[in-house]
Amino acid sequence: MIQTEDLSKAFGDFIAVDGVNLRVEAGEVLALLGPNGAGKTTTVRLLTSVLRPTRGRAWVAGFDVVQHPQKVRAHVGVLTEHHGLYARMSGEEYLLFFAELYGLRGEDGHQRVHALLEQFGLAAAARRRIGEYSKGMRQKLALVRALLHSPPVLLLDEPTSAMDPENARIVRETIRSLRAAQHTIVLCTHNLTEAETLADRIAIIRRGRILFNDTPEALKHHLLGTPLYEIRLAQPWDGSLPPLPSDVEIVDRGSDWIHLRIGDPHQTNPLLLGVLTAANIPLLTFSELPRSLEEAYLRAMTVEEPNAMA
Repeated sequence: MIQTEDLSKAFGDFIAVDGVNLRVEAGEVLALLGPNGAGKTTTVRLLTSVLRPTRGRAWVAGFDVVQHPQKVRAHVGVLTEHHGLYARMSGEEYLLFFAELYGLRGEDGHQRVHALLEQFGLAAAARRRIGEYSKGMRQKLALVRALLHSPPVLLLDEPTSAMDPENARIVRETIRSLRAAQHTIVLCTHNLTEAETLADRIAIIRRGRILFNDTPEALKHHLLGTPLYEIRLAQPWDGSLPPLPSDVEIVDRGSDWIHLRIGDPHQTNPLLLGVLTAANIPLLTFSELPRSLEEAYLRAMTVEEPNAMA
């Protein structure tokens, strides 16, 4: 649904996007992560035919962003950082206006608008002026606008910013349901927990270049190395440990916990548990230590010349 080849954009001597290669399938969520000024917004503008590439090509929903810009715009829904809402219109008037632009006229337009207003908890405020809306309500209204024409591709910039936890949950559930319905979503966000929860793939961009592009788990493994395991004991244990399998390395330990690095967990973990149980060591839990996408992202920001994962 989205494919780019050497996609690049320069503004004079400044290169905002430099040789981006992406492929996003139908029903896939790609989280595009990077610091401010990394090129995320410029990439989205290229994918929506708002900007013309300096070099390279891109296709969205099968349409070339340069040769078929109107087709591209008809097949995408965009939530931008600056929403461009018309403060003097009511929420209902605003959405009906855009519904007509998308070809949803008459009863069809009204039904679609009111269904989305209800879904996002805006029905009670539908006839109030947008200028009276809270920041979170405006964010939801802009998202509804992006969803009006049920586009196969969605480009969402910080979709849950300024929202309280309840409304953020509604948006996340909407994204999951859209993915299940085979919509393709590019999610630009600084909320790394949200990205890890929602995304099938993570692309990290810095200085206009894609540094890493892989699944969250593969990305964490590549950037953070082999995971650690933790043994928690039911009580302090001062006794010595029995001989452990050869690929088990004790990294650290306390009175009631042990951190281990294990070469082949699938083969070794059952053997290790058997050894510890036979030695009557009071096991409470044995688990892999969680590693967050935030840790991996921060590590990626320190890598000078990474080997790009594509």
